[in-house]
Amino acid sequence: MTAIIEHFPYLGLFTLLILGGIGFPFPEDTTLILCGFLIFNDVVNPVPALLVVYIGVLFTDLLLYFVGKKYGRMIVTHKRFHKLISAERLSLLEQKFSRKGVLVVLFGRHVIGLRSQILLVAGVMRMSFLRFLAADAFSASLTIALMVWAGYMGGNSFEIIEKDISRIEHLAIFLAVTLLALYFLFRHIRSIRKPPQ
Repeated sequence: MTAIIEHFPYLGLFTLLILGGIGFPFPEDTTLILCGFLIFNDVVNPVPALLVVYIGVLFTDLLLYFVGKKYGRMIVTHKRFHKLISAERLSLLEQKFSRKGVLVVLFGRHVIGLRSQILLVAGVMRMSFLRFLAADAFSASLTIALMVWAGYMGGNSFEIIEKDISRIEHLAIFLAVTLLALYFLFRHIRSIRKPPQ
């Protein structure tokens, strides 16, 4: 894999994201930090690199969504996917989805260890494809921006940044909550100013 990254960095980043998404030990966040590190060291150009990782992240997320949609609750007994989610965790996430839906995707995507499970359950719950895509695309853009920025700013301190991943995740959640709060505040102000019909 190191040789692929060295000689074909864009393909290497995309491949790492796909492999990580289907269960191989290549965490998405680490690959995104690596992308920032490669940008810092002029191994890849920022625009194509960001485009490649964005497509890679969305592709793996959609793959998990469609797996959940295809197998439904049978996913917990499926020979390939049962290790990703237990019956208990599926039931718990189903309850959260029935109440909050889009918010679970928006915020849950930033929780390491829950990300793939949430994407699967979105499919199991037959969440509208367009709603899922919109929520996931927005949430993924925050993840990518923060992780790539962390890798870029870390430069040669790649190992130090990797140890501080939990703090970066908390920052991502804080930013997502702030943006969502501003969105609801804006809607509320507009509804107040709207003249009665």
